[in-house]
Parts: sequence; C-alpha cells; structure tokens
Amino acid sequence: MSVAASYRRNDARARGHAAFWAFIVHRVSGLALTLFLPVHFWTLSMLLSDASAFDTFISWTSAPLVKVAETLLVLALAAHLAGGLRLLFVEFVGWRADAQKTILALGAGLAIACALAFALNGGEGGSLK
Repeated sequence: MSVAASYRRNDARARGHAAFWAFIVHRVSGLALTLFLPVHFWTLSMLLSDASAFDTFISWTSAPLVKVAETLLVLALAAHLAGGLRLLFVEFVGWRADAQKTILALGAGLAIACALAFALNGGEGGSLK
C-alpha cells in the first residue's frame, strides 16, 4: 500500500470521529456569528440615528421565524463557546484521548441546554420591555 493510499484511508476514518464533528461545528458556528455581527451593529446604529426605524425593526423581530433564528443563534454562540473551551482544554491540559468524547458530549449538552433555556424563556433574553 502506498503512503498516499494510507493517508486517504486515515482521513476517511478521522471524519467519523467526534472531534472532527466538533471541529466542523466550531467553524460553522464561528461563521454564523461572523455573519450575524454586522447585522447586529447595523441594528444598533439604527437606534442611534433613527428611533422610528429601530422600533419598526424591533416589531418585526417578534415574528415566530425570527424567534427560531434567535434560538439557533444562541445555540451557535453556546456551541462556539463550548468548542473554544474544549480547544483551550486540549491546548493547556493535554489531549486526553480517553476523555475527548465525554468532553464533546458535555459541550454539546451545554450548548443545547443554553438554547433550550433561551427558547423556553420565550426568546426574551435581554429584552428592555
């Protein structure tokens, strides 16, 4: 078997590992947060420049689809936080291959719990109402 064939076989097996999926979730959640931030800053700038436009935008955010999107955003934020903490653990504590799946499961559970808490709270998180 050639070296290239050996690498291909190892790459395919690595894609089934939980750490690979943690890597994917961390990157996708980071991308989602990166895309969200300009919209968030634009919305805040509306508050400073045109209060009536901001009020119109805020009334639009009470739509059910927006509430689902907010919950998914909280899930992405919590998943990104959990993934970042996992990476810090790996970097500073060590690999600990035997604990990786447990750490990943705890991080995923934490992220889902945060999103559920937000959703069950009615998505009103930091509302000023």
